[in-house]
Amino acid sequence: MPPPTVVYDPACIDFDRPGKQHYQVAFHHDSSYGYSLVPLTVINGMKGPPGPPHPRAVAAFGGTHGNEWEGQVAVKRLCADLDANEMRGRVLLIPQLSESACVANLRVSPLDNVNMNRAFPGDAAGSISCRIADFVKTRIFPQVDVVVDIHAGGNENAYALCTSFHDIADTKQRAEIRRFAELFDTPFILVYGGIARGNLTEEAEKEGKIAIGGEFGFAESASLRGIRHAYEGLKNVLRHCAILSGEILKIDEGRASPPRLIEASGLQEYIPSPRAGVWEPTVELGVDVKKGDLLGRLHDFSDHGSDPAEIRAHRSGVVSNMYFPARIAKGTTLYSIARGLQS
Repeated sequence: MPPPTVVYDPACIDFDRPGKQHYQVAFHHDSSYGYSLVPLTVINGMKGPPGPPHPRAVAAFGGTHGNEWEGQVAVKRLCADLDANEMRGRVLLIPQLSESACVANLRVSPLDNVNMNRAFPGDAAGSISCRIADFVKTRIFPQVDVVVDIHAGGNENAYALCTSFHDIADTKQRAEIRRFAELFDTPFILVYGGIARGNLTEEAEKEGKIAIGGEFGFAESASLRGIRHAYEGLKNVLRHCAILSGEILKIDEGRASPPRLIEASGLQEYIPSPRAGVWEPTVELGVDVKKGDLLGRLHDFSDHGSDPAEIRAHRSGVVSNMYFPARIAKGTTLYSIARGLQS
């Protein structure tokens, strides 16, 4: 197979060419010679009717944060595994959106110190991360109806395995997004608010698209379970959109219940550590707790005879994320508790 075609002008990408094409989209460095080569695979299915005349087009992203690996692996596998001869419609795959952050194993790009998931809608005249975001906004989004951005906790937080979407006002769009989120068969679907501006899925939602995020691992791992849900979930999305044939796959055979809908939509639900110390959790992710339950202890080893500070639940609900490294700085988000929503 020939190597990917390097594209210096995004206008030269042929989004309509039948079959599968691999590209590397070149974004020049801001202060030195050279490029960040962002991988892009464009697949236009060769399989004709029967079926809906226009299957929904899908874009899938990994590596929006460079130290989150489940999405990178799952989307890369699809770049190789999907066969245009067995597909209808269009699929765009970008396994390492912040390519420079992925190479450096960092949350942010070392080229401009920008978090790609805070860079939207982008800026064609901005730094390299902002220019990549502008490329997604102006070149990728117009080609698709469905946007999936696969995340993980990286080295900051552990999340209960979930897909996620924003608490948007459009009830029809929200209901359809929830249906797509269910296709990943994760234990939880997290509804969250505009906690941080400038992220990819929020920008897609504003355009009326079906936009799904999710947290599929943590600790800079390549989680077996997380990759399976991400990879098979994306294939379920393609089946649901009539791009691939076949039935929707039940991914977690060991769980009979459907994904549980939970919500943590305000900044006040993400509790900061009251002081620096060594964090000892006493509960697992994804468990139900009651207000006042012990979640963990903060230890101060400068006085090893002192009692630890007990951290207790500020409300009842599901422990949806928690800081996982032992050492924690004052003010770092320690945990959140999501409330259950009616199905």
